[in-house]
Amino acid sequence: MTPPKSVLQEMKDLIAQIELHNHHYYVLDEPTIEDAEYDQLFRKLQKLEEKYPELVSPQSPTHRVGGKALDQFQKVKHGVPMLSLANALTEEEWFAFDERVHRVLDVDAQKKLEYFAELKFDGLSINLTYEHGALTHAATRGDGEWGEDVTQNIKTVRSIPFTLKTKNPPARIEIRGEVILFIEDFERLNREQQNRGEKTFANPRNAAAGSLRQLDSKITATRPLKAFFYGLGDSSGFTPPPKISDYEALLQEWGLPVGNWHKVCSGAQEVLQFYKEIESLRDTLPFEIDGVVAKLNAFREQEQAGFIARAPRSMIAFKYPPKKSVTLVEDIQVQVGRTGALTPVAIVTPVSVSGVMVKRATLHNQDEIDRKDIRIGDHVVIQRAGDVIPEVVEVLKEKRRGDERKFTLPDRCPVCNSKTMKEPGEAVLRCMGRNCTAKLKERIKHFVMKDALNIEGLGDKIVDQLVDEGLAKSLADLFDLEKSDLLALEGFADKSAHKLLNAIDHARNPELHRFIYGLGIRHVGEATAKLLTQKLHSLSHLRNASHEQLTELEGIGDEMAKSILEFFQDHVHQEEVDALLEKIKIINPTVKKGSSEWSGKTFVLTGTLPTLSRSEATQLIEDRGGKVSSSVSKKTDYVLAGAEAGSKLEKALSLGVKVISEDEFRILCK
Repeated sequence: MTPPKSVLQEMKDLIAQIELHNHHYYVLDEPTIEDAEYDQLFRKLQKLEEKYPELVSPQSPTHRVGGKALDQFQKVKHGVPMLSLANALTEEEWFAFDERVHRVLDVDAQKKLEYFAELKFDGLSINLTYEHGALTHAATRGDGEWGEDVTQNIKTVRSIPFTLKTKNPPARIEIRGEVILFIEDFERLNREQQNRGEKTFANPRNAAAGSLRQLDSKITATRPLKAFFYGLGDSSGFTPPPKISDYEALLQEWGLPVGNWHKVCSGAQEVLQFYKEIESLRDTLPFEIDGVVAKLNAFREQEQAGFIARAPRSMIAFKYPPKKSVTLVEDIQVQVGRTGALTPVAIVTPVSVSGVMVKRATLHNQDEIDRKDIRIGDHVVIQRAGDVIPEVVEVLKEKRRGDERKFTLPDRCPVCNSKTMKEPGEAVLRCMGRNCTAKLKERIKHFVMKDALNIEGLGDKIVDQLVDEGLAKSLADLFDLEKSDLLALEGFADKSAHKLLNAIDHARNPELHRFIYGLGIRHVGEATAKLLTQKLHSLSHLRNASHEQLTELEGIGDEMAKSILEFFQDHVHQEEVDALLEKIKIINPTVKKGSSEWSGKTFVLTGTLPTLSRSEATQLIEDRGGKVSSSVSKKTDYVLAGAEAGSKLEKALSLGVKVISEDEFRILCK
């Protein structure tokens, strides 16, 4: 039986009413009806949906109570990478940033640049995708290129609209922001967790991240998550307004919460004033922040400034000094890292710092201990550096009683008893033992981490067990593990052993950049590993590269090149890599050699292409050895332009850069 049209219209009207009330309550903080009236509307819609399930809309507010639990999160590639921000930790660093931006834009140093300053929320970054005004996908930041699909969970956040409030929505748009938990809600959640005998959260950010990453969205629906939006990702059928301030005003018109604390600033000094104003209000805000984000207000200037490594040159996080607490140093212990570095760690009387219970704090090295004169038994001030890593800031010497004990790092490794030594120009003392189990444990933990081989389930405790029991004497031994080996370890049953062995098998075909990063070469981080992969294309080329070849690569300096050479020239590391290559098969980047024009060529994409998405076009370019840039310059070789191309096309034409259509691009691809 076909439902009457009047029912469909009634359901549409109910959805519109409920979402309007949600917006007033959760975004504007101005409720327009009593809770009982809201509940009555909601139940009426639920009953109609139960009676006419074929009429249930994807935008129905009933989805906010959560849906079917997932087995795991699917990976989603962002249309445009979600980049991280560089930090300014002092006023001097902020003004130095402003000077750099002036140079990049090639404008007079006396000219006041227009910045848009807003709060740096301490939450979880999120990327929403709206198609023709309807929310279709939501993904976490992940590694910046790939995130996790949390669409079901994000739909439970009542301040996020299912449909944009506009009659002319973009065909497709990625809107970026932050999911957070207010402090009051965080404290209430922890009390509830404690009353149920469940694990409490360390701070609001962890609680927000844990809530959004629940496989069961019904659990997420019980958490009072909030969100604020400020960023623009990929889009089609949308021409952004000239300035960020206009864009955020547009987001607000569309029904997305943007927050009330922001300001258009004329020059660096005004940004500093805003920064100080917010700092004075920081303890009164209902949520955690760790700084202010300042960005060039004009989109055109942002494009002109471009990017460096994984961060835009046009914006920066101006961080606040971390909050501090006083505690007692009960002991000093030594940790041995994967490169053999001996790090002294203070064991302190547990104390809360910025919402996190701290029991240990780094002392960095012997020079730092001596400079600050830190002793066992001292009362010290500790802070979370960058609001993350606890460290000792200073000693309260006036509290000394006379029984405090000085500490000196040992001349032998506390784990393997090998000699320790400092390399010239370094402050770090290192264990020189070849067979140090502490170094091996840390190297394995690095090798299996998420950004390396990503062996899910192989946590720190299990790695410690494998090394202690002699089951993992090298990285390659991980791929020889059998179920009987795991069942002999504490905490393993048949199902968990099977699951871990499957995860290890899935890691037998790592991408080249993940493998390089996983080797733990000193000074080679994730971004450098990707650079080496992009430029050298194979592990063989990397192993045989000369110092000159390495330093010719942009971003590889003398020290890093030496470190790479030393690693691959060391016979122990050579044997280790050879042993790994017998167990795994590395996936090298695809490089098609049909046309020499692709090597070293730079493309810029703009507008909406007829058939290719931006990510598909990018993949075609990178597969052939080309590079995709976000901004047009004289060094740009091609601008691939589609419909509604904007300022990038104008700049290309003014600079005489070759502009090609998708058809011309496909001819190049052949």
